[in-house]
Amino acid sequence: MTTPNADAIIEESSFFRDLWRLGVIYWRSPAAKVGAALLALAIALELATVYGTVLVARTQAAVFDVIQERNVAAFLGALGWQAAAMLAAVCAATFRIYVRQILEVRWRRKMTAEYLRRWMTPEAYWQLELHGAAMDNPDQRIAEDIRIYVASALGLSLSLLSSLVALASFGGMLWGLSRGWPLALPTGDVYVPGFLMWVAVGYAAFAMWLTHVVGRKLVPLNFDKLRYEADFRYGLVRFRDQVEPVAFSHGEVIERRHLLQRFGNIVENWWQLIRAQRDLSLTTLGLGQMNGVVPMLLAAPAYFGGHLTLGKITQVGFAYGQVSGALTWFVSAYQEIALWRASIQRLASFADVMTTTARELAQAKRFEVERRDGGVLRLHDVVLHKPDGRPLVRAVGSIRQGESIALLGPTGSGKTTLFRALAGLWPFGSGRIEIPRAARMHFVPPRPYLPVGSLRFTLTYPDPEVHHSDEVLREALRVLDLGFLASALDEQAQWHARLSVAEQQRLSLVRVLVKAPDWVFLDEATSALDEAMEAKAYGILRAHLPRATLLSIAHRPSVAALHDRRWALVLDDDGVGLVVVDAGE
Repeated sequence: MTTPNADAIIEESSFFRDLWRLGVIYWRSPAAKVGAALLALAIALELATVYGTVLVARTQAAVFDVIQERNVAAFLGALGWQAAAMLAAVCAATFRIYVRQILEVRWRRKMTAEYLRRWMTPEAYWQLELHGAAMDNPDQRIAEDIRIYVASALGLSLSLLSSLVALASFGGMLWGLSRGWPLALPTGDVYVPGFLMWVAVGYAAFAMWLTHVVGRKLVPLNFDKLRYEADFRYGLVRFRDQVEPVAFSHGEVIERRHLLQRFGNIVENWWQLIRAQRDLSLTTLGLGQMNGVVPMLLAAPAYFGGHLTLGKITQVGFAYGQVSGALTWFVSAYQEIALWRASIQRLASFADVMTTTARELAQAKRFEVERRDGGVLRLHDVVLHKPDGRPLVRAVGSIRQGESIALLGPTGSGKTTLFRALAGLWPFGSGRIEIPRAARMHFVPPRPYLPVGSLRFTLTYPDPEVHHSDEVLREALRVLDLGFLASALDEQAQWHARLSVAEQQRLSLVRVLVKAPDWVFLDEATSALDEAMEAKAYGILRAHLPRATLLSIAHRPSVAALHDRRWALVLDDDGVGLVVVDAGE
């Protein structure tokens, strides 16, 4: 099932422009020097493989000629030469694949690193926020589409080169073999120079036209296949990561239904794809079988008329097959070309989104961020906008280092957006934010990110583990009632699945103690804790980080009571959040 979005991308994208843009990522990099040497070696081996095939054809003709002459001694010699030619062809064919695979992994490594560099940035949030529909499953595009693009780029280009060289090598052979015998017609014998060569060219032109007519639907179908497979795989991973909340909600049936709906897209696309591939296979295989009969049918009268020996007619069949195969390269490679083209379009559209997002963020009206000496964070007439330019939050106020402030307000008033602006994640707005020059800021979200790995890595993330001693880590775990994890610092686990939400939130506070920042922003970071543990956690933060500033987003009065001051975000008649400094109860 082809979606309008997929059709739009396919229609708007210029294949050769996209191919060039992707190609220069590797071939203009420092790694291209080694890549060029490997490519040259791969080309040399392709040519050697074709030459080996030519030698096999010639030695095979010699073998059949001596068989016809019943010359035993000459037969053994000719057979030896044919065995040597076959061995050379096998060695060349084997090492051409080996060298191509070395180049493939180097090229893929560079492409993957470049896409990860562009994707895994603070702008990734806005790429999904602003253009999520146009860049579905970025993980699949990086992991799978790059692999397909690189493998097919090398495979198709080298096989095309091989076909062109085979056409030149065997074309001359076929021309010479089919120019010395007549074509029997009812009106008499006619000599047509290179007759079988012209037959091969005409047959190939017809085959390519018919193949394109039958197989052109494969490009959009392969585009959708890659997307549907990635959607289904993402749903399975998400269920695995959220299995506990789904179980509490008894949502297994609806989750299974949604996954089956996604799999239904795969099945529907698969039926369309296999029908298209069936039609293409019938076309290509039928053309191939018919083409195999042509040289024998046309050369047989010359053999029976004494114009060709048995070896020559065998050589005619071999040469015609090589020429025809070279001319119909497009036919045999059509399915791979369709998949390759789909991967190029997906990678190019991904790159377009990243480029467009960067341009939009660069052109957006931004508030000014200024680093100044002192220990005061100030908001000067700050107005945060939505991406479309509508105002979202208006804020004026200041926070001195060492203060603790609770940020209150109804859901949707813009509290988290204000935090994003302070963290540098929200670019849209006006006004000026002054931040202490030496401020070490740390932001704690409601659901902390716990990477897969050792507990030590999780606690120090994203700092290098060696920056924090085991004693510091164990003490921080102990004071936040997570001492049972102190012996598991080297244990590898999926901590987000192993720990409860409350334990995860306490683990994120352990991370605060370990890093010891002087500005801490907590976005409902204790929402899963009971009031007693919540009060204890804030007490621990104040005791261990006495000079740190705490700014907490809170909905519960108990959290507000743990802070010295209160800011409130209230919505005006237009739905814009207004910061009220030092709000009362």
